[in-house]
Amino acid sequence: MRAQVLLLLLHQGDEATGDGGPDACAVEPGGPGSRIAAAVSADVDAVFSAHTHQQYSCSATDPAGNPRPFVQGLSFGRLLSVVDLALTGDGDVDRAATGTARNVVVTRDVAPDPAVAPIVDRAVAQSRPLAERPVGTLAGPLLRAPAPSGLSPLGTVIADAQLAASRGDGAQLALTNPGGVRADLVPDADGRVTYGQAYTVQPFGNILQTMTLTGAQLRAVLDQQFTVDDGPTVLQSSSNLRYTVAGNRVGDISVGGAPVVDDGRYRVATNNFLAAGGDGFDTFTAGTELVGGPVDLDAFVAYLGANPGLAPPSTDRVVRR
Repeated sequence: MRAQVLLLLLHQGDEATGDGGPDACAVEPGGPGSRIAAAVSADVDAVFSAHTHQQYSCSATDPAGNPRPFVQGLSFGRLLSVVDLALTGDGDVDRAATGTARNVVVTRDVAPDPAVAPIVDRAVAQSRPLAERPVGTLAGPLLRAPAPSGLSPLGTVIADAQLAASRGDGAQLALTNPGGVRADLVPDADGRVTYGQAYTVQPFGNILQTMTLTGAQLRAVLDQQFTVDDGPTVLQSSSNLRYTVAGNRVGDISVGGAPVVDDGRYRVATNNFLAAGGDGFDTFTAGTELVGGPVDLDAFVAYLGANPGLAPPSTDRVVRR
């Protein structure tokens, strides 16, 4: 039996522009999501994108010249993308009659579907052995709330984990986005933390990537923390990167104790969300010699296992003047 409807679920999307409403198609022209939505097989009837955390409802022209929905909901489950597909008498999708895609505001007053509850319960039961597996011990809670420096104990540990996992690709420092840190990591009475807790902290499955930036580009990335549209957004940094901030400008920068020079070359580890310019950090897209690494969650779990009794680190890697 052949499939009647083909949908592409795409962990790539476009950056939205302006203050478009739930159903606006306000995206940067030629974005990666749009390019994929236009180029993928004409057999695909609709493209549901993700990754940039922003909403839009667009139409992409497939290689056969026919339109198809290209949509993305809003992060935190605030908007749900809905596409109504019309079927012919033979059960195939009728693109010409397909209704307009839309994003629907999600409310908290929807009654749980009793038919779905057993499916959820079964999934929870089957995943419990993995979720409850201990992966490390802590000397105290690792919290994601930022200190005055903009760094959090948990965010800096994640950056250290990403640096450790990327050393084989030549990484000299690591930067990660605070929005990717989704929960505190609190040990039990014996100091243990589980895989399920680590997953809750890092649930997106982003791929680590290591790139080369010049010293001038690294400075530009750090300056962008205070100039991006939704800023300031202080990137969580590995312990060997230190810098000062005065107002909205970054001052002295050092890596491993050595001053950063504009024409120097530095191997920087980050996740693929930031590497693609996520959260407005488009300077990362100028990086060269890009190499892929492990999944961020795997790097985090490995670091916890390799550092038993891990204590909350200092958040003084950034000094505000």
